[in-house]
Amino acid sequence: MPPEQATVSVFDHGLLYGDGVFEGIRVYGGRVFKLRTHLKRLYESAKAIRLNIPQSIDELFAATQEAVKANGVTNGYIRLCVTRGAGTLGLNPFVCPNPNTFIIVDAITLYPAELYENGLSVITSSVMRNHPAALSPRIKSLNYLNNILAKIEAIDAGVLEAIMLNVNGFVAECTGDNIFIMKNGTLLTPPLHAGILEGVTMLTVIDLADAAGIPLARQDLSKHDLYVADEMFLTGTAAEVIPVTKVDNRVIGNGEPGPVSRQLVQAFRTLVAQNAPED
Repeated sequence: MPPEQATVSVFDHGLLYGDGVFEGIRVYGGRVFKLRTHLKRLYESAKAIRLNIPQSIDELFAATQEAVKANGVTNGYIRLCVTRGAGTLGLNPFVCPNPNTFIIVDAITLYPAELYENGLSVITSSVMRNHPAALSPRIKSLNYLNNILAKIEAIDAGVLEAIMLNVNGFVAECTGDNIFIMKNGTLLTPPLHAGILEGVTMLTVIDLADAAGIPLARQDLSKHDLYVADEMFLTGTAAEVIPVTKVDNRVIGNGEPGPVSRQLVQAFRTLVAQNAPED
């Protein structure tokens, strides 16, 4: 239906409390990239918050493809949301009998095209990543205030993205992207215990690096590790793969996207242009 006809109840707990889960998914050449992988993560997020999605994975798989076709989108972005549904003004989620599922298909451009060629400047945020014992970052929930506060700090600093540290002071992730650095010939990225969302694009890039014979390790990273990195890039569904050339006004490497960053940017673009696997 047209956007102006789509409605959600003001009593929906997704609106009132951020009680729900979502996935952002890309469409390339009319194919929904890693759709089944995204749906699996959606259902895992829902299980973690005891939200029963009324559709099966196969039903949502078909509905997502139908939404893409109905909107006539060849290259675009999907936002698939499941809210707790309408209930009362209290917190009790079990008075919401009917979870609400909706699929939005639209266009998205997260960063200007020139930044993919010249690199992105970022800051480290003073906003700490949620402690996993409070709200696990592995749950892709509708409550994004933690990320939004860090995003505000980035915009106030005149940049488009901010790196968030965890409670132990190690690098977690950005407000919407995962982080990779190159140091001494090895690609490094934070482990799950650092408090990160296990990104679909992140896992795709890990596979591409492995196929290219690039050594990779997942380990805790400090701000110092970022400052002295040879290269840096971010990955995310909306961002895809984008080089970073400055962190907190420290120049990364020689100030230009490095060769491995460029190689993986191209490898990802080639993958989605030629194949864009849906599983």
